[in-house]
Amino acid sequence: MGYPENIYLVGPMGAGKTTIGRQLARQLRKEFLDCDLELEKKTGADIPLIFELEGEEGFRKRERDMLEGLVRRRDVVLATGGGVIKLPENRSRLVTHGYVIYLCAPLELLYERTARDRNRPMLDGDDPKARIRELYEERDPLYRQVADAVVETGRRSLRYVVRDIVSELPS
Repeated sequence: MGYPENIYLVGPMGAGKTTIGRQLARQLRKEFLDCDLELEKKTGADIPLIFELEGEEGFRKRERDMLEGLVRRRDVVLATGGGVIKLPENRSRLVTHGYVIYLCAPLELLYERTARDRNRPMLDGDDPKARIRELYEERDPLYRQVADAVVETGRRSLRYVVRDIVSELPS
């Protein structure tokens, strides 16, 4: 089957982009890339440290530059960071260079999945649950704007989510 050459996964933190992306890439026999992991490899620093030293603005610039290189790759499934869609140039790159799938999940589930993860600087603060809601309300329209397909991850098994994604892909 002739699936899209590049598939980009967007969505909020905790939606399952990395986990689902790895399995999807395996099934489609494509290379899997994770924008955040690639950025950490390139800089030698983890995401929280980059945020601490450079703030969100510095991180977004690094993320933008990383994405610019990653969209040039071919035959990949790319898991993006949750905030990658904040910059218009990133949204344009995603839409121009690949098939974009918005992975979404209920807010309560996003909170459960991220509650104990200390690698999420966007959730630092007194009320992470309120922050997840705020980020969701800000970003959901942007995810939908770039998406070729929207897939609900919810509490469904990885196998069924990947099956649904494959069935959404044009062939």
